[in-house]
Amino acid sequence: MIGPEVMRTPPRSGDGAGTAAVRRPRDAATLVIVDRASRTPKILMGRRRPDQVFLPGTWVFPGGRVETADRTLARRHALPTAECEGLKVAMRGRVSDLRASALALAAVRETYEETGFIIGAPHGDERPADDDAWLAFHAEGFSPRLDDLAFFARAITPPGRPRRYDTRFFLVDAAHVAHRVAKTDGELLDIGWFTLSEAEGLELPSITRRVIGDLASLLERNVATLSDGVPFYVERYGHLERTLITRAIAPRTR
Repeated sequence: MIGPEVMRTPPRSGDGAGTAAVRRPRDAATLVIVDRASRTPKILMGRRRPDQVFLPGTWVFPGGRVETADRTLARRHALPTAECEGLKVAMRGRVSDLRASALALAAVRETYEETGFIIGAPHGDERPADDDAWLAFHAEGFSPRLDDLAFFARAITPPGRPRRYDTRFFLVDAAHVAHRVAKTDGELLDIGWFTLSEAEGLELPSITRRVIGDLASLLERNVATLSDGVPFYVERYGHLERTLITRAIAPRTR
Protein backbone atom coordinates (compact mmCIF):
# COMPACT_ATOMS: atom_id res chain seq x y z
CA MET A 1 0.00 0.00 0.00
CA ILE A 2 1.00 3.65 -0.31
CA GLY A 3 1.40 5.57 2.91
CA PRO A 4 -0.14 9.00 3.58
CA GLU A 5 2.92 11.26 3.71
CA VAL A 6 2.82 13.91 0.97
CA MET A 7 5.43 16.56 0.19
CA ARG A 8 4.55 19.25 -2.33
CA THR A 9 6.99 21.39 -4.26
CA PRO A 10 6.26 24.14 -6.81
CA PRO A 11 6.14 23.01 -10.44
CA ARG A 12 9.23 23.67 -12.51
CA SER A 13 8.94 26.35 -15.14
CA GLY A 14 10.28 26.17 -18.66
CA ASP A 15 10.36 22.37 -18.84
CA GLY A 16 7.95 22.11 -21.74
CA ALA A 17 5.44 20.13 -19.69
CA GLY A 18 2.51 21.85 -21.32
CA THR A 19 3.62 21.27 -24.92
CA ALA A 20 5.56 18.00 -25.07
CA ALA A 21 3.76 14.79 -25.91
CA VAL A 22 2.97 12.62 -22.93
CA ARG A 23 5.37 9.67 -22.76
CA ARG A 24 4.82 6.55 -20.74
CA PRO A 25 7.63 6.04 -18.22
CA ARG A 26 9.85 3.02 -18.87
CA ASP A 27 11.10 0.70 -16.15
CA ALA A 28 14.57 1.70 -15.00
CA ALA A 29 16.88 1.08 -12.08
CA THR A 30 19.76 2.75 -10.29
CA LEU A 31 22.37 1.32 -7.92
CA VAL A 32 23.83 3.28 -5.02
CA ILE A 33 27.08 1.73 -3.81
CA VAL A 34 28.04 2.85 -0.31
CA ASP A 35 31.58 2.56 1.01
CA ARG A 36 31.51 2.39 4.81
CA ALA A 37 35.19 1.58 5.26
CA SER A 38 35.85 4.94 6.92
CA ARG A 39 33.94 6.81 9.60
CA THR A 40 32.18 8.94 6.98
CA PRO A 41 30.41 6.84 4.33
CA LYS A 42 30.96 7.61 0.67
CA ILE A 43 28.79 6.97 -2.38
CA LEU A 44 29.77 6.25 -5.99
CA MET A 45 28.65 8.84 -8.55
CA GLY A 46 29.54 10.02 -12.01
CA ARG A 47 28.84 13.03 -14.23
CA ARG A 48 26.68 12.54 -17.30
CA ARG A 49 28.20 13.70 -20.57
CA PRO A 50 27.11 17.23 -21.56
CA ASP A 51 25.94 16.00 -24.98
CA GLN A 52 23.34 13.61 -23.54
CA VAL A 53 19.65 14.40 -24.03
CA PHE A 54 18.55 13.35 -20.55
CA LEU A 55 20.02 15.27 -17.57
CA PRO A 56 23.19 16.43 -19.39
CA GLY A 57 26.16 17.38 -17.25
CA THR A 58 24.57 16.39 -13.95
CA TRP A 59 25.95 14.03 -11.32
CA VAL A 60 24.03 10.79 -10.89
CA PHE A 61 24.26 7.23 -9.65
CA PRO A 62 24.90 4.55 -12.28
CA GLY A 63 21.74 3.10 -13.80
CA GLY A 64 19.46 2.88 -16.80
CA ARG A 65 16.40 1.28 -18.32
CA VAL A 66 15.48 -2.39 -18.13
CA GLU A 67 16.39 -4.35 -21.26
CA THR A 68 14.94 -7.58 -22.64
CA ALA A 69 18.13 -9.36 -21.57
CA ASP A 70 17.43 -8.45 -17.93
CA ARG A 71 13.95 -9.97 -18.11
CA THR A 72 15.40 -13.13 -19.64
CA LEU A 73 18.13 -13.47 -17.02
CA ALA A 74 15.58 -12.88 -14.25
CA ARG A 75 14.38 -16.47 -14.77
CA ARG A 76 17.72 -17.59 -13.28
CA HIS A 77 18.39 -14.89 -10.69
CA ALA A 78 15.74 -13.98 -8.13
CA LEU A 79 15.64 -11.20 -5.56
CA PRO A 80 15.13 -11.92 -1.84
CA THR A 81 11.40 -12.10 -1.03
CA ALA A 82 11.31 -8.86 0.96
CA GLU A 83 12.77 -6.83 -1.91
CA CYS A 84 10.63 -8.54 -4.52
CA GLU A 85 7.40 -7.88 -2.62
CA GLY A 86 8.34 -4.25 -2.04
CA LEU A 87 8.98 -3.70 -5.74
CA LYS A 88 5.63 -5.21 -6.70
CA VAL A 89 3.68 -2.70 -4.58
CA ALA A 90 2.11 -0.08 -6.90
CA MET A 91 3.92 -1.65 -9.90
CA ARG A 92 2.31 -0.37 -13.08
CA GLY A 93 1.25 -2.87 -15.72
CA ARG A 94 1.73 -6.59 -15.29
CA VAL A 95 3.01 -7.41 -11.82
CA SER A 96 5.45 -10.31 -11.48
CA ASP A 97 8.45 -11.57 -9.54
CA LEU A 98 10.41 -11.77 -12.80
CA ARG A 99 9.83 -8.10 -13.50
CA ALA A 100 11.01 -7.21 -10.00
CA SER A 101 14.20 -9.24 -10.44
CA ALA A 102 14.75 -7.70 -13.88
CA LEU A 103 14.82 -4.26 -12.26
CA ALA A 104 17.61 -5.33 -9.90
CA LEU A 105 19.51 -6.97 -12.75
CA ALA A 106 19.29 -3.78 -14.81
CA ALA A 107 20.84 -1.85 -11.91
CA VAL A 108 23.72 -4.34 -11.68
CA ARG A 109 24.29 -4.46 -15.45
CA GLU A 110 24.17 -0.69 -15.94
CA THR A 111 26.56 -0.19 -13.02
CA TYR A 112 29.03 -2.56 -14.64
CA GLU A 113 28.69 -0.88 -18.04
CA GLU A 114 29.01 2.67 -16.72
CA THR A 115 31.56 2.26 -13.91
CA GLY A 116 33.20 -1.16 -14.32
CA PHE A 117 32.09 -2.27 -10.84
CA ILE A 118 30.79 -5.85 -10.69
CA ILE A 119 28.24 -6.91 -8.10
CA GLY A 120 28.40 -10.65 -8.56
CA ALA A 121 29.96 -13.97 -7.74
CA PRO A 122 32.28 -16.27 -9.75
CA HIS A 123 30.03 -18.22 -12.08
CA GLY A 124 32.07 -21.42 -12.18
CA ASP A 125 30.39 -23.85 -14.55
CA GLU A 126 27.20 -21.83 -14.93
CA ARG A 127 26.17 -21.31 -18.53
CA PRO A 128 26.83 -17.68 -19.49
CA ALA A 129 24.02 -15.42 -20.62
CA ASP A 130 23.01 -15.77 -24.25
CA ASP A 131 22.21 -12.10 -24.77
CA ASP A 132 24.90 -9.63 -25.84
CA ALA A 133 23.93 -7.25 -23.05
CA TRP A 134 25.34 -9.64 -20.44
CA LEU A 135 28.14 -11.33 -22.41
CA ALA A 136 30.86 -8.90 -21.29
CA PHE A 137 29.80 -9.18 -17.65
CA HIS A 138 29.96 -12.98 -17.77
CA ALA A 139 33.22 -12.88 -19.72
CA GLU A 140 34.84 -11.36 -16.61
CA GLY A 141 34.08 -14.65 -14.82
CA PHE A 142 31.08 -13.50 -12.79
CA SER A 143 27.33 -13.90 -12.59
CA PRO A 144 25.16 -11.16 -11.06
CA ARG A 145 24.40 -11.43 -7.35
CA LEU A 146 21.16 -9.88 -6.08
CA ASP A 147 21.10 -11.15 -2.49
CA ASP A 148 22.60 -7.99 -1.02
CA LEU A 149 20.61 -5.37 -2.91
CA ALA A 150 17.97 -3.39 -1.00
CA PHE A 151 15.16 -1.41 -2.67
CA PHE A 152 15.04 1.96 -0.90
CA ALA A 153 13.44 4.60 -3.18
CA ARG A 154 11.39 5.07 -6.34
CA ALA A 155 10.76 8.03 -8.64
CA ILE A 156 8.86 8.65 -11.88
CA THR A 157 10.17 11.31 -14.26
CA PRO A 158 7.55 14.08 -14.59
CA PRO A 159 5.66 14.55 -17.88
CA GLY A 160 7.20 16.81 -20.49
CA ARG A 161 10.79 15.57 -20.14
CA PRO A 162 12.64 14.21 -23.21
CA ARG A 163 12.87 10.82 -21.45
CA ARG A 164 10.57 9.36 -18.79
CA TYR A 165 11.51 6.54 -16.42
CA ASP A 166 9.90 4.74 -13.51
CA THR A 167 13.14 4.33 -11.59
CA ARG A 168 13.77 2.06 -8.61
CA PHE A 169 16.78 2.87 -6.45
CA PHE A 170 18.77 0.00 -4.95
CA LEU A 171 21.38 0.16 -2.21
CA VAL A 172 24.38 -2.13 -1.81
CA ASP A 173 27.48 -2.02 0.37
CA ALA A 174 30.84 -1.64 -1.38
CA ALA A 175 31.98 -4.77 0.46
CA HIS A 176 29.90 -6.71 -2.08
CA VAL A 177 31.83 -5.38 -5.09
CA ALA A 178 33.47 -8.50 -6.48
CA HIS A 179 35.65 -6.94 -9.16
CA ARG A 180 36.24 -3.81 -11.20
CA VAL A 181 37.32 -3.46 -14.81
CA ALA A 182 38.88 -0.34 -16.30
CA LYS A 183 36.79 -0.21 -19.47
CA THR A 184 33.38 1.54 -19.33
CA ASP A 185 30.82 2.64 -21.91
CA GLY A 186 31.66 6.33 -21.42
CA GLU A 187 28.20 7.46 -20.34
CA LEU A 188 29.56 8.71 -17.01
CA LEU A 189 32.60 10.93 -16.59
CA ASP A 190 34.70 11.69 -13.51
CA ILE A 191 33.48 8.62 -11.64
CA GLY A 192 34.42 8.82 -7.97
CA TRP A 193 33.50 8.45 -4.31
CA PHE A 194 31.86 11.31 -2.44
CA THR A 195 30.65 11.87 1.09
CA LEU A 196 26.99 12.91 1.26
CA SER A 197 27.99 16.49 2.04
CA GLU A 198 30.35 16.52 -0.94
CA ALA A 199 27.64 15.07 -3.18
CA GLU A 200 25.17 17.75 -2.11
CA GLY A 201 27.59 20.36 -3.46
CA LEU A 202 27.55 18.86 -6.97
CA GLU A 203 25.20 19.78 -9.80
CA LEU A 204 22.47 17.22 -9.10
CA PRO A 205 19.08 16.49 -10.64
CA SER A 206 16.43 17.53 -8.12
CA ILE A 207 15.30 13.94 -7.58
CA THR A 208 18.86 12.77 -6.92
CA ARG A 209 19.19 15.45 -4.25
CA ARG A 210 16.00 14.21 -2.56
CA VAL A 211 17.13 10.57 -2.72
CA ILE A 212 20.45 11.53 -1.13
CA GLY A 213 18.40 12.99 1.72
CA ASP A 214 16.59 9.67 2.10
CA LEU A 215 19.92 7.87 1.95
CA ALA A 216 21.27 10.05 4.76
CA SER A 217 18.44 8.81 6.99
CA LEU A 218 19.25 5.20 6.16
CA LEU A 219 22.94 5.59 6.88
CA GLU A 220 22.27 7.44 10.12
CA ARG A 221 20.09 4.57 11.34
CA ASN A 222 22.38 1.91 9.80
CA VAL A 223 19.49 0.23 7.97
CA ALA A 224 18.86 -0.69 4.34
CA THR A 225 15.24 0.50 4.29
CA LEU A 226 13.16 2.68 6.59
CA SER A 227 10.58 0.92 8.74
CA ASP A 228 7.82 3.36 7.74
CA GLY A 229 8.18 2.64 4.03
CA VAL A 230 10.03 3.29 0.78
CA PRO A 231 9.87 6.90 -0.50
CA PHE A 232 8.03 7.18 -3.83
CA TYR A 233 8.29 10.45 -5.77
CA VAL A 234 5.77 11.27 -8.48
CA GLU A 235 4.46 14.52 -9.94
CA ARG A 236 0.70 15.06 -9.78
CA TYR A 237 -0.96 18.16 -11.22
CA GLY A 238 2.34 20.01 -11.36
CA HIS A 239 3.43 19.20 -7.81
CA LEU A 240 6.02 16.65 -6.70
CA GLU A 241 4.54 14.31 -4.11
CA ARG A 242 6.45 12.05 -1.75
CA THR A 243 4.42 9.07 -0.65
CA LEU A 244 5.55 5.94 1.15
CA ILE A 245 5.36 2.41 -0.19
CA THR A 246 4.57 0.28 2.84
CA ARG A 247 6.14 -3.15 2.76
CA ALA A 248 4.03 -6.22 3.46
CA ILE A 249 7.19 -7.92 4.75
CA ALA A 250 9.43 -6.46 7.44
CA PRO A 251 12.30 -4.34 6.03
CA ARG A 252 15.85 -5.66 6.08
CA THR A 253 18.49 -4.29 8.41
CA ARG A 254 22.23 -4.01 8.06
